[in-house]
Order: sequence, then C-alpha cells, then structure tokens
Amino acid sequence: MICISQSDDPYVNEFKLNGKSVDEIYPDLTGRQGDSGVNITNAKSLHQNANIAFMGDIKGGSFNICGDLARKWLLLPTNPNGRPNSDVLKPWINGLDITRRSSDQWIVDFGFDMTKSEAALYESPFQHILEHVKPEWEQQREKNRRNHWWLHHNPRPKMWHALSEYKRYIATPCTSKHRLFVWFDIDVCPSNALIAFARDDDTTFGILHSRFHKIWSLRTGSSLEDRPRYTHTTTFNTFPFPERLSPNVPANDYQDDPHARAIASAARHLVELRNRWMNPPEYVMWINEPVAGYPLRVVPKNQDVAKELKKRTLTNLYNRQPQWLIDAHAQLDEAVANAYGWSNQINDDQVLRNLLSLNRNRSKG
Repeated sequence: MICISQSDDPYVNEFKLNGKSVDEIYPDLTGRQGDSGVNITNAKSLHQNANIAFMGDIKGGSFNICGDLARKWLLLPTNPNGRPNSDVLKPWINGLDITRRSSDQWIVDFGFDMTKSEAALYESPFQHILEHVKPEWEQQREKNRRNHWWLHHNPRPKMWHALSEYKRYIATPCTSKHRLFVWFDIDVCPSNALIAFARDDDTTFGILHSRFHKIWSLRTGSSLEDRPRYTHTTTFNTFPFPERLSPNVPANDYQDDPHARAIASAARHLVELRNRWMNPPEYVMWINEPVAGYPLRVVPKNQDVAKELKKRTLTNLYNRQPQWLIDAHAQLDEAVANAYGWSNQINDDQVLRNLLSLNRNRSKG
C-alpha cells in the first residue's frame, strides 16, 4: 500500500511518500528528493518496438488438457478429413511453467476462423470441447462467444502472424517476483499470463534480461501485491534498445556487430548454465513426443530425482542467487552497457535518465 501525505503547514512544500520526505511526487507515485528520482511517466511508445511484444492467447474456457490425454489423441488414426489431431493440439504454458516447472498442459486450438463443421472433423478434441467448453459459454451473455464456443476467446492472430517466421520466441510472465525471460518453441502456445516476443536472436534476449531493461520495467510496469507486473504496452514499447540493435532491425543485419555478438554470447552462457542447473543430465531424460513436430519433453530418470527436480525452479534459483548466476548476469550486463556506451557501474537513477533521454530522442523521429 502506498501512503502519501503533505505537511499541515501551508508555507511548507513537503510531501511524504511511504513515510519518506520527498520534494515532488510523480504521476506513477514515485518521488524526487533533491537530485534523486526520475519522472518517466511521459515516456512514449517507439515505432522501432511496434508489433514485437504480445500478450498471449486468451482461451476463455476449458480448452487445456493434460499431457497424457493429448498424447493419447496424437496416437489415434487420422480423422475423417484425413488429418491428424496434431493439427489442433499444442503444448500450453502459463506463468507458473516459467517460475516453477512445466505442468505438462496442452491446449486444443482450432485457430482463428475454423468453422464448427471443420472443427468437428477432429473427432476426439472436438468432442472434449463440446462437453467441457460449450456448457460454460451457454451461461454467458456475449452472443458472439456463445455462437463460436469451439474457438478461443482471443487466439491472438497478430501474435501468431508475427511469430510465424521464427522457430522459437522469447517469453516472460506478466507477473512474477523476478523478471525472467525464457525461450519457447514456436509450437508452444503462450497463455495470456505471458508476454511473447517475436524475436529469435540471443542479442534481443540478452538485452531484455539485462539490468537496464529490468530497471526500466520496474518503473514502467505495475504491480500485483509484492510481484512486479510487466505491461508490454508501457514497458517494452517504450524501452529504447542500444543503437542499431532495436527490434525493428533484422538480427542478420547486426550478426557481425561486436556488441551484438558479445551480448548474444553472454545470453547463451546464462541460458546454458540455468538449463543445466534446472535439468541436470544425471537427473533427466529428453524424449520425443508421440509424433514429430513438437519440442522434446523432459522427464525425471526416477522418483528420487523427481522430488529433487521440483525444487529446481527459476524462482528458487533467483531467490538463492548463487555466485555463478551473479557472475553470468554481470557478464551480460557489462556487454549491454558497452553497447549503450555506458559504464556498468552507473546507478539506477542514471540508467533511467539515460533511457528516458534515448526514448525522447527516438520518439521524435
């Protein structure tokens, strides 16, 4: 809870923000005390960042199923239309799949405009939706949804169009204690609890996971209780990337840039270390799904290690902050700072001032 008060003396221009004296309170309920504090509420969306970050799919009903049922349907013979159930089945992820471990959920997805007659040809998935989703929507007032109950409430066609040119994409939870970024295969459907980024290069990943983007996101996002919330419209769309490394620049155009290469190398190193910690090869096996076209699935080698793996989550890792993780992020932050032409030792206020200045300059173009 934020507490704001003002001096009772009409001749004293003094405010208190959560018990601390400040000279000015900004619209985002942060404050300035002397030279400390930056008002970034007037940061503008940048055209360089347009159509990259998207809130994930809003399913609007019980379209998600357990992995065992999905695999059973994948093994069924082709449907009366001659097509396999893999056409309409995808692994499904939400925020907990990033902050904890995979819940092995899948989703039935009939796309954006498939007719009911076309969907019905995928017999088992359609029957499931008929039994579990249609009754939910029959109770709703929204006529369009009642008439299209087999389709997701908002399947995000613009997001899928943007992702379609890649084999993987970046995702972050909308709400989490730590600002985490991970890779997902293009065949995995992100829920609306995630923000998906239509980029597949390690340089963009590294910039997003840097200290500088984290500082910006904490000030331009919102919060839910004690968990920062990433709002891509105010956070990503306003964030100025280093010169020549903006999201509107194809990754191939900067693959030989020394700053881009240093960031990409540090980002890959971070991801490799995290992945090995979360899924030690002594503990897990990577297996294929019943049909081709899906990412490998990680399974524990036995029940004893399965218990240990439950503790190996990104949240627990970032709570612990082992030295190797600190070192990997420091290496990444140094590479990103060099790309901006800054010292990695600058304080948070100066980071915000620098980023706000870049935002203002680029928003004029």
